[in-house]
Amino acid sequence: MHPLLGLIAAFVTVLQTPAAPPRDVAPWERQAARVTIIRDDWGIAHVYGKTDADAVFGMVYAQAEDDFNRVETNYLNSLGRLAEAEGSAVIYQDLRQRLFIDPDTLRAEYRRSPPWLRRLMDGFADGLNFFLYKHPDVKPRVITHFEPWMALSFTEGSIGGDIETISVAGLARLYGDSGSAAPRSGDEDDPPDTPGSNGIAIAPRNSATHHALLWINPHTSFYFRSELQMASEEGLDAYGAVTWGQIFIYQGFNRTAGWMHTSSGVDNIDEFYETTDRHPRTVTLRFKTDAGMATKTFTVYSSKHGPIVRKEGDRWVSVSLMQNHVNALIQSYSRTKARDLIAFRRIMELHTNSSNNTVFADASGDIAYLHSNYIPRRDTSLNWTEPVNGDDPKTDYRGVLSFDETPNVVNPSSGWVYNSNNWPWSAAGEGASPRRERYPRYVETGTEETPRGYHALRMLTGKTDWTMTSLTAAAFDSYLPAFERMIPTLLAAYDQLPATDSLKTKLAEPIAALRGWDYRWSAESVPTAVAVYWGERAGRRVDPDARAAGISPISYVATRAKPAELLESLATAVEALASDFGTWRTPWGQINRFQRFNDDIASHFDDARPSIPVPFTASAWGSLAAFGARPYSNTKKWYGTRGNSFVAVVEFGDSVKARAVTAGGESGDVHSPHFNDQAERYASGNLRDVYFYRSQLVGHTEREYHPGQ
Repeated sequence: MHPLLGLIAAFVTVLQTPAAPPRDVAPWERQAARVTIIRDDWGIAHVYGKTDADAVFGMVYAQAEDDFNRVETNYLNSLGRLAEAEGSAVIYQDLRQRLFIDPDTLRAEYRRSPPWLRRLMDGFADGLNFFLYKHPDVKPRVITHFEPWMALSFTEGSIGGDIETISVAGLARLYGDSGSAAPRSGDEDDPPDTPGSNGIAIAPRNSATHHALLWINPHTSFYFRSELQMASEEGLDAYGAVTWGQIFIYQGFNRTAGWMHTSSGVDNIDEFYETTDRHPRTVTLRFKTDAGMATKTFTVYSSKHGPIVRKEGDRWVSVSLMQNHVNALIQSYSRTKARDLIAFRRIMELHTNSSNNTVFADASGDIAYLHSNYIPRRDTSLNWTEPVNGDDPKTDYRGVLSFDETPNVVNPSSGWVYNSNNWPWSAAGEGASPRRERYPRYVETGTEETPRGYHALRMLTGKTDWTMTSLTAAAFDSYLPAFERMIPTLLAAYDQLPATDSLKTKLAEPIAALRGWDYRWSAESVPTAVAVYWGERAGRRVDPDARAAGISPISYVATRAKPAELLESLATAVEALASDFGTWRTPWGQINRFQRFNDDIASHFDDARPSIPVPFTASAWGSLAAFGARPYSNTKKWYGTRGNSFVAVVEFGDSVKARAVTAGGESGDVHSPHFNDQAERYASGNLRDVYFYRSQLVGHTEREYHPGQ
């Protein structure tokens, strides 16, 4: 053989020889053999393991199969490593995270964790690492190896954690260039809305079957969570929505109980002026550049209250928020195994559910509204909505409020509870809800009932004989209470116009359309489109004055806005509709669209590509079913990116029954049949049956396998 041919043959042999497997692949293979994943005909993973740790191993493996990019991105965010993938533009966002998340501290907390919790965290890391080992074609942006302690960085599954209340720009001005205006996380062009979620629980005496019912309707960014089931021989059997990469069902139910989280208006994040208590440390961050990876080291400060995050004049301001990673993970995981309200309440004694309220129902017939259960007990003579003097002993916390000191509602006389990110004072209707005067002001910051609150009260008060079907219909009821408050003021302003005013003629037909409207959305409704275009413009116009008055823009439009503000906003709305769509008489469904053709975390849209009409509106107008949409620089149509995401109705009887739908589909793979197979059901509110019991999967199974097969 020619020497050169021999060299080529040897080189090819080297290329074809697989890399040596990691030393721990044998334990991974053994654990994978103890896990079975069944994909149903919607692509949803039902994961069965011998132990809870096996179930965690399998569920994170299944999540990585569906969308590894979203799993990794969540940990880049939670670990303060996003700049390693996206560059210096997000370095202050990373710094904000690293003020609270220190890897060495989390490693130590992992070592001190209860053995059962360590096993779950081990299963988390092993499941993701096994996935990467089995899928060499998947190229992580940054994290090529997951470690168990990383699970402690991401213990709260809501879309906006407590840390995100801290201004990135303020942090940049303090620790970087004094002229810096660092971009915030999120989309600067999103229209104003009142984001939120809906939870409803119906007591057995108000249901036709005499079983408790639960409505689960988180409003989040689309594709923020996957839908799956995880079960084990150690008593775990939970179904619902899992924030990508977490080890627990965040919104969902088990065989006998269900839980639905809504964002809370509690005041439990406090700021302190610091003059003497400022301790320095260094934080080094890596960030991506065109030339490779670079580093930047910051000297940051903290006090006994927490990290120092900004300056106000020449005063340094620290922030205090709930930080108990181990107990937070224990609470988030353990509640998925709670069989009834007694067990769920016992888990709440950990007091780490800081940013959420909870609506709960169980098979025993108990229902409850449970307010945020991390509320520091504080001196009520101080205004905790503003920074307080950190050197004053009066600002010291005095433990946390107990369950009985918190505005919770358990088995109210009304027979129902609900929350829609509004205050707790109407959680069970008149006469059955907590009374505001009995609680410290800091338990709730809301100042008025929300449009969705009015809508829910209208739907729930006095109604009995609820079924899964009627509860679903109520949650997709088309009434828009905000416009029932606002439009009469607009009509009165129009009626007062002199006949000679040019607006009298110009707005005559749009006003007639609004005057005859029933304040209900539909895809065919022209008045819905006119009202939304007008409401957005009027709301933006009065927003500064509304803020100064301490009321919502909707209340301001309904009670205080000048006639000219209302009429000129309608004129510009009509002009915009005509400019964008050729006529102001454009049905709402031709504007408001659902589209999914890529899995980028920042979605892209195209009017030339297929999309489907969505009849419901943003939650700001009081629609319980929410669809937050807007036009983009390259579109005329509005495309949704937030609102209804995972939606489910559950009945707790001798067996649990459920129906659900997920925005788009389960898979992030554009080539998968499950990338967008639920879109039509999502837009119409046509929930599908949930296959909770293994016997229900017979005839509905696409694939059954062990991880790695």
